[in-house]
Amino acid sequence: MRFALPRTRREQAGRRAAALRAEIAARGEDAVRARALGDALEAAGRRLEAIDALTAANRLRPDAALERRLVRLRRKAFSELGRAPSSFVPAPVAADAAREIGADALTADALRGGILRHGCLLVRGLVPGARVERLRAAIDRAFAACDATLAGREIPERRAWYDPVERVPKDASRAWVRAGKGVLAADSPRAFFEFMETVSALRLDALATAYLGERPALSVEKSVLRRADASLHQSTWHQDGAFLGDGIRTLDVWLALSRCGRDAPGLELIPLRLARVLPTGEPGTYFEWTASPETIERELPGAPRWRPAFEEGDVLFFDHLLLHRTAAEPEMPGVRYAIESWWFAPSVYPRASTPLVV
Repeated sequence: MRFALPRTRREQAGRRAAALRAEIAARGEDAVRARALGDALEAAGRRLEAIDALTAANRLRPDAALERRLVRLRRKAFSELGRAPSSFVPAPVAADAAREIGADALTADALRGGILRHGCLLVRGLVPGARVERLRAAIDRAFAACDATLAGREIPERRAWYDPVERVPKDASRAWVRAGKGVLAADSPRAFFEFMETVSALRLDALATAYLGERPALSVEKSVLRRADASLHQSTWHQDGAFLGDGIRTLDVWLALSRCGRDAPGLELIPLRLARVLPTGEPGTYFEWTASPETIERELPGAPRWRPAFEEGDVLFFDHLLLHRTAAEPEMPGVRYAIESWWFAPSVYPRASTPLVV
């Protein structure tokens, strides 16, 4: 009997969810019905469906507690994703695959072609201006709430904008991220909700699923709100695969939310497809996971450098093998707003990261 009761409750929740779906179909969706449906689905153990229902509820009636709950539910729902290796076989890459395209040309094949030919793909004007403004405002609010929390001050709606995710390994990385002009996106429930709404509106979730062959999961530690100025130092060359682990399949979605790369810090890339992680930690490096200029010249003699001039709304896609660094100069007067988000195939998700279902 001890084991029958939870199963009965789950079945009851499932029946409640079915009744609510019928009611919504008959009477229409509102915030109350959508939230009740999400509650029932979560109680029934159907977390992926609950995320959709609770997202709809928050879209209709924003609520800080619900936004916080959604972040944590995305973490719990990771266990529902299939973890078997994908049998997905991508189409052959065209010989003329582009490194830079317009938003209307973005497809999974174009994305794959850009990364497999050039290590990256720059998509111009993908994020509409209104969404850029909303995301920039969200970043400002998240930074203000984070700084107020660290200073022990209260500000209006502080927990809506900064409420750190619990039990994140390497919690000290938050200090590292903040020193690098960032805040973990998942630590700001409202900003994270705005980001996920952008992901949905632009169908980046469907794009990443087609590219990876699996419904992706983000990383708490590697999805960051950025607001950088000239005080940010130019970083050293690195490939994220040097510290993310072996056998992974990834996609970094880097949203430029202001002009950068000329008047504000941007990115510098070596736009070549590399088949492996280059040797790291050799003389001339500060961190063991970085590649020295001498290593790069030896391994990739004469390799080109590229500093894209980003406009607001541009999006850069790349994976864990792209060799890149922050491009920051003391004379850059502007501020760079951006969101960096790392997406992983769940079947090879790195153990050192904290997953959030997309």
